Amino acid sequence: METWRAVATGLFVLGGLVMVLVAMAQVRDRKRTSHAEVVRAGVIGLAVVAVLATAIAFWLPSVVTWGVVAATAMAVFFITMMD
Repeated sequence: METWRAVATGLFVLGGLVMVLVAMAQVRDRKRTSHAEVVRAGVIGLAVVAVLATAIAFWLPSVVTWGVVAATAMAVFFITMMD
């Protein structure tokens, strides 16, 4: 695996995990949600991150890869800095 793929995958996984935690917190903050719904949101989020991380690590071209990483970084920045 090329070095840039390893770096991009690591950055995406880091940002993706933050996004999963934010999604789980948003589900938890809704009224009348159960623990199972929070866990379900976490499992779905982790599955999406795992699929995208695998695609970044092995298949996606560099322009698309860095675009996904940049979009994730911007999303993490705006979601965590708002409110």
